[in-house]
Amino acid sequence: MSQLERTVETVAAPATRKIPRASPTLALTSAATAVALMTYTAPMVTLPGTAAALHTSVSAQAWLLNGTPLGLAALLLVAGSLADDYGRRRIFVAGTVALGLTTALGAFATSTWLFTLARVAQGAASAAILASSLGLLVHAFPTPRGRLHATGVWGAFVSGGIAVGPLVAGAMPTWRVAYGVLGAAALIVAALSARTLTESRAPRGGRPDLAGAAVFSLALVSLVAALTLGRDGWLRPPVVLLFAAAVLLVLVFAVIEHRARTPMIDLALLRRPRFLGSAVSGLFTGLAVIGLFSFLPTLLQRTLGLTPMNTAWLFLLWSGLSFAVALQAKRLAGRVSSRHQLALGFALHAVGVLTMLGAVGSGSWARLLPGLVIGGVGSGLLNAALPLVAVESVPMERAAMGSGAQQTFRYIGSCAGVALTITLVTTGGAPAHGADIAAAVSAGLALVGAAGVLLLRERA
Repeated sequence: MSQLERTVETVAAPATRKIPRASPTLALTSAATAVALMTYTAPMVTLPGTAAALHTSVSAQAWLLNGTPLGLAALLLVAGSLADDYGRRRIFVAGTVALGLTTALGAFATSTWLFTLARVAQGAASAAILASSLGLLVHAFPTPRGRLHATGVWGAFVSGGIAVGPLVAGAMPTWRVAYGVLGAAALIVAALSARTLTESRAPRGGRPDLAGAAVFSLALVSLVAALTLGRDGWLRPPVVLLFAAAVLLVLVFAVIEHRARTPMIDLALLRRPRFLGSAVSGLFTGLAVIGLFSFLPTLLQRTLGLTPMNTAWLFLLWSGLSFAVALQAKRLAGRVSSRHQLALGFALHAVGVLTMLGAVGSGSWARLLPGLVIGGVGSGLLNAALPLVAVESVPMERAAMGSGAQQTFRYIGSCAGVALTITLVTTGGAPAHGADIAAAVSAGLALVGAAGVLLLRERA
């Protein structure tokens, strides 16, 4: 660093190193994250009503679920990089405002594609929230013990949002009212955040990596579109072309990042087992856990005749346990490493969904209870460990980028997992048989994720 750069950094220090208030920062980032996840999970119990209102065909219903993860996957890494360079508070507040507006607009959608576009926009706004949140927390909690506490609470609110979202949606008179309420909640959090949060950044100098951001976003849009359309035929020309475009764009992105002075992501991180382990854990959480549980509530409404509210209460057993376990998981620190906690979480998810085999065909929701309990504990362990692994896998000043990278893989996995689950359920003969196949595949993917996390350990 030149003397001029040191002087500039010193002059800028009072604005960028102002000591934040830790507790309000944790409260607001957790609240915004919970609202983002509530918006994400609302369609789990409202999908039948939404599809009926928008006249959405069965083949197009994957778009109603995959709109938000598409926006998330496309912009998480971009948002994390921008947050580190240009201000985490700035990106966080902008994302929260955008989430409020796009969620409220979704309530007025009159067609499948308008609703899907609103969901994509919600995902983009949520990307800004999720990626910048951990950067704000690392700045507010600079000690390892503080980061352990903060990331544990934040991870618990990921589970909390998943738990409360279906309840709020199911309790509202219509799905449109539910989106209006969630939009208002996001705007309230945005107003409080603008007045309370302290700005932080880790400026690297140089121009923003706009070319890398554009190419990476296009690559992920192509990939997610291919995964979503693939359920109608993986060898159809549009699907093949989208997959080919995604591969080509990823290669172009790698070239851009290699040449950029301030790359969006340092490709050297791909040689670090800890960073790869963070990516693998995010990917298989999306594939195995989110993919199955995003569509399972809709399946139960169709096969067991449950109402949206009854479905939400049933799944509260899974998501509520996940919230409680994530809050308490910090007590495992010092006795169980984050890597082993992730592996245990994946293993418990596998055991949980395997106990659900035959439940849909039995015609009784009670057969699901043991699996929901075991799976909820596993999900809680995953949600507690994932944010800590994300920030520990990169240099401290790049925490938002590390969070964005892991969650990018997480929501790519969820898009693929949703498309795969719907394909297995709807093409496996009777819905009960298809549900058993989807559960078995989910368990297998979880075990692969556990093995991957254990194998990718930091070398001495």
